[in-house]
Amino acid sequence: MKHPLRPFYPLGLAAVLLGGAVVIAERPAMSQEVQRTLTVTGRGTETLAATLAQVSLGVEVQGRTAQEVQQEVAQRANAVLAVLRGREVTQLQTTGLSLAPDYQYTNNRRILVGYIGRNTVSFRVASDRVGPLLDAAVQAGATTIDSISFTAPEATIAAAQRTALQRATQDAQSQAQAVLSALNLQPRQVVSIQINQAAPPPRPLAVRAATMADNTPVVSGELQVEASVTLQISY
Repeated sequence: MKHPLRPFYPLGLAAVLLGGAVVIAERPAMSQEVQRTLTVTGRGTETLAATLAQVSLGVEVQGRTAQEVQQEVAQRANAVLAVLRGREVTQLQTTGLSLAPDYQYTNNRRILVGYIGRNTVSFRVASDRVGPLLDAAVQAGATTIDSISFTAPEATIAAAQRTALQRATQDAQSQAQAVLSALNLQPRQVVSIQINQAAPPPRPLAVRAATMADNTPVVSGELQVEASVTLQISY
């Protein structure tokens, strides 16, 4: 007895008889090879000189009446500003201005004894000129030096960040190569890259500022820019 010819189905298709009908279904495709990856994080740093100083200083005056305090503050502040403008500082601006009553407490009673006035400014100057400038500002009438921080020009910081990133990338590649070599494996390609700026604003190092005196010494120190790079590498 001759058998009927069986229909031919392409590879990957299955034939199922359902009530005399033939249903052709696609077979599941073979699973793809699982990609093996190694994740490493490299770090890099770059040190640069702090060539700019960001300074905040001001005038504080105490007196009996609000009017005389305000006048004294204005007079001293104008004298300080004249010195700063004469030294060609940059980004000079007023950051604080206040006039408030001054009270003393005696036997649970609050007694008005006068007023306190303040005028504060901030500016930038080359770090090698900040010491003599502080002396001149104090001689002109400044009574407070609130803060000194150190930085560098933006272009210099940007260049240092690029160098730190390059070193971080090289460090990550070196780590990956060391691990894979130890396991007798070969790197194939970089699957993903993640860049992390560890310290967007550089941090000052070895910064010292002496109290107000003649020939005030100020050491600007150095800035350290840090970066990290994470690589995912297939093997």
